[in-house]
Amino acid sequence: MGILEGKVAVITGAGSGMGKASAKIFAREGAKLVISDVSGAEEQTAAEIGGDVVARHCDISQEDQIAALVDEALSRYGRLDAMLNVAGVSGGGPIELTEQDAYDFIMNVNLRGVYWGTKHAIRAMKLGGGGTIINWSSLAGIVPSLGASVYSASKAAVAHLTKSTAVECGPANIRANAICPGMIATEGMGAMALKYDATKATRNPLGRAGTADDAGELAAFLASDRASYINGVVIPLDGGWGIKLA
Repeated sequence: MGILEGKVAVITGAGSGMGKASAKIFAREGAKLVISDVSGAEEQTAAEIGGDVVARHCDISQEDQIAALVDEALSRYGRLDAMLNVAGVSGGGPIELTEQDAYDFIMNVNLRGVYWGTKHAIRAMKLGGGGTIINWSSLAGIVPSLGASVYSASKAAVAHLTKSTAVECGPANIRANAICPGMIATEGMGAMALKYDATKATRNPLGRAGTADDAGELAAFLASDRASYINGVVIPLDGGWGIKLA
């Protein structure tokens, strides 16, 4: 039996990268899944996993679509044990050059989407006696980088939203934790970052980029009963990059 046997999870951003890897790992560990993406690639992820997984299109910036995603888990499986708010976007630029459209797009996905996912996960988890919410923040939400002010602000807000959720919902047996990836070599944002600056892969003490599976394995542990006393924690997944002075 896997460490998530019998649990039900909703995973956003499951069409690629860390969301897709998490979906495969959760399925391997015995979870029943409702997965989503805005791109349509969630269908391919579901086909690759096979078995007990439901794929749905979802724009996480729209509350009604997130609510419908959670309701799908309740109607199909009768409960929700884990909510993985993975979906996000990158972008930005210098503060003085940032346009409102760019600001709104990044905030609407990275913060608003996680907020709605958290809100509706709480609603569902209270019906089932508890659960765990795992939010994707970023190392940039802890340590800002040049030209990423809006992105960094959105991810810092996710970290604090996670802590607020842990404080508010702990009495309902709902845990909330955040994963803060550093340089993860995904096919999307990770690939673009490495193409722009290949040295990012070796700046951490381990001297290599992380993988999408690294994030998925951490999420699976946090969603399991083995992590039942871990709550309100913001975890860098960066090979030690964030603790270096330079």
